[in-house]
Amino acid sequence: MRNFSWRSILCGIAAVFALFTAPLLLLQFSASPAAAADYDVGSIHISQPWARATPKGADDGAGYMTIANKGATPDRVNCVSDDASSQCMIHSMTMEGGIMRMRPVKGGLEIKPGQTVTLNPGSYHIMFLDLKRPLVQGQTVKVTLKFDHAGTVDVECAIAAIGAPAPGTAAGGGTMMMQGPSGAMSGPGGTMSGPGGGTQMGK
Repeated sequence: MRNFSWRSILCGIAAVFALFTAPLLLLQFSASPAAAADYDVGSIHISQPWARATPKGADDGAGYMTIANKGATPDRVNCVSDDASSQCMIHSMTMEGGIMRMRPVKGGLEIKPGQTVTLNPGSYHIMFLDLKRPLVQGQTVKVTLKFDHAGTVDVECAIAAIGAPAPGTAAGGGTMMMQGPSGAMSGPGGTMSGPGGGTQMGK
């Protein structure tokens, strides 16, 4: 009887644990981008292309991916076009004197031989300016990238939830509300002005 009781208790604990953790796991899964295809062009390998869904009325969006240069010479990449916005550009984000600044990467993002560069929230990213349609979770955005040496490649970015974390990282990142190139972008960390003259965000 005692053994039966312990088994019942253990089974009950396991059932309760499953009941409370299953929704959390489902939430994490739904927030993360779906598995995306990898792409190769010349000596360049592109993996984990994804984007965040945009809130209603947003003018701009952002896309991310990992780019590896497996060749012996440096290369530079620019975003030529996409099927969701009027213009796409690669931007950098850096912290300068307690202010987060976002600027276009002039001349393209350099990928040195043997180097892997990851475009992530809060770092390098592809900016989709003047959206023609919202970025909707579960859909994709097609991006055309041009490398100086490797050539041109079309990449499909899987769209994850608003504020989704990068693949393989924990959830909890804030949502950034984008209002347009000359307007303000608000988020939990403060406010950003538009790209003109450098985007700024307060502490």
